[in-house]
Amino acid sequence: MFSEQEKKQIVERGSDIAQVEQQVQNFINGFPYLNAGRAASVGDGILKFNTEEVKRYQKLYVEKSRSKKIIKFVPASGAASRMFKELFAFLDDNDFENNKAVQQFVAGLNNFAFYGELAANLKSKGGDIEAALNSKNNASIISELLSSEGMDYGSLPKGLLKFHKYEDRVRTPAEEHFSEGASYAVSDGNTVNLHFTVSPEHQEKFEQHVNEIKPYYEQLTGVTFKIDFSQQKKSTDTIAVDLANKPFKEDGKILFRPAGHGALLSNLNDMDGDVVFIKNVDNVVPDKLKESTIQYKQVIGGLLLELQEKAFELTQKLKEGNGAINEAEQFLRDKINLKLTENYSGLSDQEKTNYLLTKLDRPIRVCGMVKNTGEPGGGPFWVKDKDGTEAIQIGETAQIDLSNPDQATMLKNSTHFSPTDLVCGIKDRNGNKYDLMKHRDPQTGFITSKSKSGRELKAQELPGLWNGSMSDWNSVMVEVPLSTFNPVKTVNDLLKPAHQ
Repeated sequence: MFSEQEKKQIVERGSDIAQVEQQVQNFINGFPYLNAGRAASVGDGILKFNTEEVKRYQKLYVEKSRSKKIIKFVPASGAASRMFKELFAFLDDNDFENNKAVQQFVAGLNNFAFYGELAANLKSKGGDIEAALNSKNNASIISELLSSEGMDYGSLPKGLLKFHKYEDRVRTPAEEHFSEGASYAVSDGNTVNLHFTVSPEHQEKFEQHVNEIKPYYEQLTGVTFKIDFSQQKKSTDTIAVDLANKPFKEDGKILFRPAGHGALLSNLNDMDGDVVFIKNVDNVVPDKLKESTIQYKQVIGGLLLELQEKAFELTQKLKEGNGAINEAEQFLRDKINLKLTENYSGLSDQEKTNYLLTKLDRPIRVCGMVKNTGEPGGGPFWVKDKDGTEAIQIGETAQIDLSNPDQATMLKNSTHFSPTDLVCGIKDRNGNKYDLMKHRDPQTGFITSKSKSGRELKAQELPGLWNGSMSDWNSVMVEVPLSTFNPVKTVNDLLKPAHQ
C-alpha cells in the first residue's frame, strides 16, 4: 500500500505501518454502528443510591483510599477558541443586532472573572472599558480579550482562563482542579497527584501557571501536590486521505492529524496509579458549590474499590480452582451488569471458568451519569460484545444508526447522559498494570470531512476515550446529581449561576 519512502516516514514518526494500513481500510469500509439494544436507565443498568448508600460508599472510600495511589487525570489539550466562536464572528461582521451571544456577553461583562484584568489592560493602553460600553464600541473590548495583542483568550487553553471570582483572587480551571484534588484525591503520604494532558504549544504556559499557584494551594489545603504533564503522542495521529481514499499528501509527505480524545488512551496507559479519576478541564465550579461533586467522587470511588476487591477475590478463586463459578456468575450479573452469552449454560466447567476469567480479570470503571437535559454527546446503552455478552457501554450519537427508526427512538428517549465523570481501576489483583490498548474496540471511530490548503480531505478519530477505548472494560453506571455537571462550552456559560 505504501512506498518504501512512505513507510520510512511512518516509522520515523513513531506510527505502526499495519495500524496505518488499517486506518486506510477504515476509510474504505467505514465503521459499524454500535450494536445497541436499548438505552440504560435507573433499575436497568444504572444505579441510583439512597442517602444511606451514599454515606456508606463515602465512608468506604475514605477508609480505603489513603493506602492507594490516586491520580486525577485532566484532559486539557487544545485552545479555547470554540468558546468564543460567536465573539469571533462579531469581530468579522460587526453585526451586533443579530448576534444574541454577543449581546448577552456585553450585558454580563462585569460578571466575568476576567473583567478586572480586561479593564486594566484597556486602561493601560489609554482606553476605558465603561466608556467603550457606553459608546457601544464593543469590538475594542472583544478584540482586547481575544487577540494576541491583548489577553489572547482566543488562543489560550481553557485551563488557563479566568473562570471564577473569589474575595481574594480569581481562579482558573486548573486551580479548581487543585482544590478538587485536595478534597477527594489525597494519596498515601498526603500527596495529590494531578496529571494534565496538554498541547505542546501550551505546556510551557501551563507549567508556569502551575509553578505560580502550587505554593498557594499547598498552604491552603495542607497537602503536597505532585503535578505531571503529558502530550498527545504523534504516534497516535491518524492518516488523512483524499476523497478517493488515497493518502493525502503535502510536499510529497503523507498528512497525519491528531486523532481526538481517544488518542489519550495511550497517555492513560502510561499512568501508574491504583485509582484514576477522569474529568474534563472545564467541568468545575467554585468551592461553595463543590459539596455534591466531592461527595459523589467519593461515592463512585468507594464503589470502584468495593467491586475491584470482589473481582480480585473471585479471579483468585477461579484461577486456583476453588469452585467459585456460581459466585462469579452472580457477581457479574448483579454487580457488573453483564448478561452472559447465550451458549454459556452449555459450556463445561473449565470453559465457564475461562469465560468468567476473561470478564473478571480486566480494567474496571465506575461512570457518573446525569439525567438527560438535551446536551450533545454520549450516553449509556446495552450493547452486545462480539462473543454475545451484553453489557453497558457509553455510546456517542455518531455511533447510533439514526436512519433506523428504532435506534433513533431509542436515542431520543434515553434518560441519561455521560458527563465524562469516571473513576478507573487499571491494575490487576497483583498490582500489575493492564495493557489498556488490548481492551479497546478498534472497530469504533469517526470519519469527518476537513480541508487543508483549499483541498478536501477525510480525517479519522480513534475510538473515544470513554466509549470505544474502554469498551472491553467492566463498566458500572451510577446516577449523579446534575449539579456535578457544569461544563463551559461557550464563554456565556460562565454567566450561569454555577460559575458565579
